Amino acid sequence: MQHNRLGLGHRPPMPSYGQGPSISALAAQQQMQHPSFVPAQPKTVTLFVGSISGGITDAFLNEILKACGPINSFKRLITPANKPQGFGFAEFQDPDGALRAMTLLNGVELPALEDGCVNKKLLVKADERTKMFLDAYQAQKMRTDADDEALRQSKAKVDELISDIHKKSQEAASNGLIDREKYVIPPHLHDLQEADLPETQRGLVMTEIAQFRERAAKREREKMRDVREAMPSVLAAAAPSGPKVREWGKPQIASSPDSPGGGKGFGKGAQGYSKPVGFVRTEEGGRTPGSDRQSSVRPMKTDEELEAERKEARRRDEENSYKDRERRYEPRERARIQALERAIARERAMKEAEERDRIEMRSRLDVWDDDESDELFYTDRPRWRAQRARRLAAEQAADEESRLYEEREAENLRRESEAFLARQMDEMQALHEEQRKAGMLLDDGAPVKLGVSLAAAAKKTESAPKEKATVFGQEEEEEEEAIKKRKVPLPKLDLVDNSEQAKERLEKIKGEVPRDKETLFKSKVRWDGVSDTMIDRKLEPLIKREMTKYLGELEDDDLIMFVLEHLKDHKGPQKLVEGLEPVLEEEAAEFVISIWRQIIFESMAYSEGLHTEKMMVD
Repeated sequence: MQHNRLGLGHRPPMPSYGQGPSISALAAQQQMQHPSFVPAQPKTVTLFVGSISGGITDAFLNEILKACGPINSFKRLITPANKPQGFGFAEFQDPDGALRAMTLLNGVELPALEDGCVNKKLLVKADERTKMFLDAYQAQKMRTDADDEALRQSKAKVDELISDIHKKSQEAASNGLIDREKYVIPPHLHDLQEADLPETQRGLVMTEIAQFRERAAKREREKMRDVREAMPSVLAAAAPSGPKVREWGKPQIASSPDSPGGGKGFGKGAQGYSKPVGFVRTEEGGRTPGSDRQSSVRPMKTDEELEAERKEARRRDEENSYKDRERRYEPRERARIQALERAIARERAMKEAEERDRIEMRSRLDVWDDDESDELFYTDRPRWRAQRARRLAAEQAADEESRLYEEREAENLRRESEAFLARQMDEMQALHEEQRKAGMLLDDGAPVKLGVSLAAAAKKTESAPKEKATVFGQEEEEEEEAIKKRKVPLPKLDLVDNSEQAKERLEKIKGEVPRDKETLFKSKVRWDGVSDTMIDRKLEPLIKREMTKYLGELEDDDLIMFVLEHLKDHKGPQKLVEGLEPVLEEEAAEFVISIWRQIIFESMAYSEGLHTEKMMVD
């Protein structure tokens, strides 16, 4: 044995082979010397998968994600119409799989498997914390040949899946299951600008408008196709029949230009009245336009054939109408059935919990013995009485303190009300005095003073003739002065004290908003004070800020719109927690608590008749 230079103990000398032992040899030797060493378990990594094309199933997404590395789960929200959202969250078992997914899948274009949808490029990204962790992991990890081989295998598997889904999309389009035509939007539908829409609803409104335009253009295109298909029969029916009699039930044969009735028209050219109008094609293979024109004339259909076509078109319309109604009816019924199943499952779980508690209490009471109990009531009765007396005294003291606090608050409120009313009376009197001095009120409209002395009245009667004489001498000057007095602006009321009192009351209300989950969720919400406008202007920025805090920057606003629609439908907080748990997991309750505290604060302020403006509870 040879002593180590660092003084860390004794170890046998390592053999030297030129440049030294390899990394694998060092790792094996360390494992032999430290058999109890267990490598750290790899950390799971959650990635955001967005911009998913319409019609792409969860099964395909699971396959393409598993091609990059092992995953624990892939969660995707479902709309009330039982349609999957365009984003989800994938949890990888190790960071290597997540890095391969971000390298191979980000920006990959997936075809749309539904009508009215377009191809989208897949978005695979991580939030800020996960991105920092992956960068640090990638920086400290040594890249090996095994990693390159795993990347090549994953790329081959991903390419194979992408080619399969593209073939499936092309087959569906060729079979008529998917309409792959690019619809041309008419110019008169492009008059709406994005700047004319409110910023909070701009994305949703523009998406709905684009879908509506595509559907309208599709209907217009189908209508034009039907018109073009029916055009030959219409042109054949428009041809004049001459003196011949129409025979019902038989196709009418067009008269030739050499027939006797053909020369009785008013024209003999290509557009003559004696000939049916035909399409003139370009001469090909030595054929003349006349021969093409005659070949374009088709025999007219019989009445039985026209009636059969009308019945078939009517049957198709009824079938399409039935399918449309069924498509709208099924999601609603499915949602009702799911709600009923959840209620039944919840009731069954409550009954099972009650039954378990009943069995547990019965088994506990069967073996209960007062003599062997360790509770203070049976072991030391005087001590139990003393503790109970102290507890009752503390409760009574707390009740008395609370009662005194309420009395003080009531007294303070009464004094504030009296002071406010007195201040209002003083301000009104000062306002009337200012208006009377400014000439804006007549003597009849001036405040009446009850305390009038006789001396003041006599003095006023003596000065009246002089004032009258002055008035007769200076009529024009008085008129100018009256005009100037009328233009004097009204004095502004000083309401600074009221705003300060309102701010103090809002601060007090802010402190009374519950913080624990149970009390907060049981608090009553005044939805008449939490309007849709307030939700869009004040709560939407708060929701975006909290979402960014938990998930990082989001490309789509689907999750934010889900929370806003939940609040506008006046639903409870527990249902919001259940809806967000697939995405936020254990952080869903914390997110809902932060949002619900602001809602309760707005409700309490509305009940007090106060306006919170931009004040936030946190």
